[in-house]
Amino acid sequence: MKAVPEMRVICGRNEEAVKEAQQKFGWQEYETDWRKLIERDDIDLIDISTPVNVHKDMAVAAAEAGKDVFCEKPLALNLEEANQMLKAVEKAKVKHMLGFNYRRLPAICLAKKLIDEGKIGEIYHFRAQYLQSWITDPEFPLVWRLKKEIAGSGAMGDLGTHIVDIVRYLIGEFQEVMGVEETFIKERPDPSQKGKKGKVTVDDATLFLAKFENGALGSFEATRFATGRKNRLFFEINGSKGSLVFDLENLNRLQFHSTEDSDYAQGYRDILVTEGIHPYVGAFWPHGHIIGWEHSHVNQIYDLFSYIAEDKMPQPNFRDGVRCDQVQEAVEKSIKGGRWVKVK
Repeated sequence: MKAVPEMRVICGRNEEAVKEAQQKFGWQEYETDWRKLIERDDIDLIDISTPVNVHKDMAVAAAEAGKDVFCEKPLALNLEEANQMLKAVEKAKVKHMLGFNYRRLPAICLAKKLIDEGKIGEIYHFRAQYLQSWITDPEFPLVWRLKKEIAGSGAMGDLGTHIVDIVRYLIGEFQEVMGVEETFIKERPDPSQKGKKGKVTVDDATLFLAKFENGALGSFEATRFATGRKNRLFFEINGSKGSLVFDLENLNRLQFHSTEDSDYAQGYRDILVTEGIHPYVGAFWPHGHIIGWEHSHVNQIYDLFSYIAEDKMPQPNFRDGVRCDQVQEAVEKSIKGGRWVKVK
């Protein structure tokens, strides 16, 4: 029987808040200094779920202390920091994983299976959107996600990296990109300065075109200004033998069209991805019962512990994070230069 991992210590800056979280979620202890936590001999795995500006320092210190590392996306503030993090974990030979939880949705796993089996043939197009609307109000405060020095970027890093990772997972690597971005509301109320406003230093929306190494074309949109959209991650893939469509707002379903169906039966079929034969589903409810967004995280953590127990490198990991940051850097260079930029 495998040993069950222990939830040993939770760490946060605000002692009152982290103590409350420790009691609520069943952690054995709490800590307010992450450096002390990393120094402990009874800690094997560090979970970094913080603002992006401290990812690098925490991950590098954890790796140097011989700890395995899980880190939320995006990996780092920029490509330089991402490379430093990758170098540190590889030098220390520790396990490392990146929090792209959508790879663990059964419907997306089924899309991967259908693509790998050649069901939609040669890939022609990948179009994707990640649409939210939580900052459309001009009076919404200047939170950390709207500050470049803390978040690294706005919609592109927070939302765009998810669809970048999904396309890499499903169809392959980027070759070159060309993008545009906009910050629609450039100043917002600053909670640290009563009655004053501060500058928004990240993008509210980023759109870009892409060419892939396999010859496919892509279009991507990441925005926090899609009025009425709460959390819509959508993609459509067109191939020589068929197409696939996924929408996070209907996450238990995958649409599949096959040109190999009889002429009289052509069209999209709606697959309810809730059977025991589908990835992960058998671990939850009886077949035919739906799962929720939170299960993508449960599946992710289960896989992380399984990778560690089996002495395998988790997927996706910091190398995937570097690839995503390479795409983001290329998009940023394209926006500044008004031209296509190679991803490298």
